[in-house]
Amino acid sequence: MNKIKMSFLVVLSSAFLLTGCASWNKTQKGAAVGTVAGGAAGAVIGRASDNTALGAIIGAAAGGAAGAVIGNQMDKQAEEIEKSVPDAKVERIGEGIVVEFSSNILFGFDESDLSSDAKRNLDKLVVVLENYADTNIEIQGHTDSKGSEAYNQNLSEQRADMVSRYLSANGIAYSRLDVKGFGETAPKYENDTANGRAQNRRVEFLITANEKMKAEAKKEASN
Repeated sequence: MNKIKMSFLVVLSSAFLLTGCASWNKTQKGAAVGTVAGGAAGAVIGRASDNTALGAIIGAAAGGAAGAVIGNQMDKQAEEIEKSVPDAKVERIGEGIVVEFSSNILFGFDESDLSSDAKRNLDKLVVVLENYADTNIEIQGHTDSKGSEAYNQNLSEQRADMVSRYLSANGIAYSRLDVKGFGETAPKYENDTANGRAQNRRVEFLITANEKMKAEAKKEASN
């Protein structure tokens, strides 16, 4: 299949997923996501929706019956995080989990050093992450649109890196962690209100299956 045809199929399939998956349950989403064109579809969907978490999770999906198995495991992990870390916002997406912390829970204003409350919250999250060792964790830093783009980019990277360092120092294998700063480029909320800007100042954890989990899920799905 040539590149033009592949690109057309990716865009068409992405549009279908964006418009159709809202009514699906979690298992259906897990089975469908990733069956079209893997990482390429994830990249297209991520750009189309301006949602960095969605794009990354779809790009990491196994898809098919294995995706349904992974989705079930992610359901359990998400439930544990919700119970253990009440200050976090937990969302199940496809075959992954997004854990969102408002920056004011983790950091002081305009700072990148973790507060005492932040460490207590992260300690609770570490316990759950250790119980699900076959997952990868992308840590994303985000800011609002106040200040210069360069300053916001640097602050988002520093905050994501600080969180990664803390997790690594407290038992989470460094190989599981990936750090990205997006500055003000990926808002989830309105930047023209104080409340919206506060919510855009956030750190997100994107939890997805690693290759071992995917292999085991495919094996289980084939039995």
